Amino acid sequence: MKPYLFALGAFFCWGSLPAATGSGLQGLRVPELLTFSFVPAACYLLFQHMLLHRNLRLYWPGWRVSLLGIYGLLGYHALYYFALDHAPLAEGAILTTTWSFWIVVFGSFLRHRRLKLGVLGGALLGILGAGVVIGGGQELQLTSEYSLGYGMALGCGLLWSSFSVRLSRLELPEDPMPLFTAQAAVLAVLAYGLSGDFQMPEPSSLAAALYLGIVPLGLSFTFWHQALKAPNLALVGALSYLTPPLAVLLVGLVHGVAISPFVWSGMALILAASYLCRRFG
Repeated sequence: MKPYLFALGAFFCWGSLPAATGSGLQGLRVPELLTFSFVPAACYLLFQHMLLHRNLRLYWPGWRVSLLGIYGLLGYHALYYFALDHAPLAEGAILTTTWSFWIVVFGSFLRHRRLKLGVLGGALLGILGAGVVIGGGQELQLTSEYSLGYGMALGCGLLWSSFSVRLSRLELPEDPMPLFTAQAAVLAVLAYGLSGDFQMPEPSSLAAALYLGIVPLGLSFTFWHQALKAPNLALVGALSYLTPPLAVLLVGLVHGVAISPFVWSGMALILAASYLCRRFG
């Protein structure tokens, strides 16, 4: 049961971003966003590690696993930010949620050596539910003008799902996320330095990036690593579709915004998808 609670914790962290930061991140370019989010994320996880282990020695899992961490954390977030820079927000956000679909599919293969139709149905139902929430009843269109952004958004799905599934298969004696995040922070700073534009962002943008680093990145990475220990990875993938409705619900709760019926409809579809993945997965 604990891994699924950790998964819900990660989804809550990710879903809290719009309510906590509003449009504050829109003033940051991708190199700035990576730097000003991963540096506080690394500081947070290093501080957490120091409190838990009473030392600053980071667990070194070897070069292959370390490269996996760079691929997953830095690679995914860089591709995600670039994708939303090159595609309309609603369409891009829906396509990036395909990582949930692939985790459901891969999780089913790992557990049963085949893809059950019930699990596939749950994965597709989850995408539909997320699309209903994100689209909010608006007409969504995929146009060739944004094909690069759509491609990057789809790539996000394969990147994060492959990283997560591979990490779930590794039996590591310690949490590698502090090291992964520190590596990503160093590379983000180097990329920012090479970009050649060092204008200091607005205080509101820095505050938004600080929150992004500590909660949707730092804290969620700890939760996600524990969630990947779940016996039914397909269920974790199906539950991850709850992130978009959680984001909308938190915005409504914090800012007093009315909740659209589409959010409740989408959440009902996602819960039905989770039931199917639990039942057949």
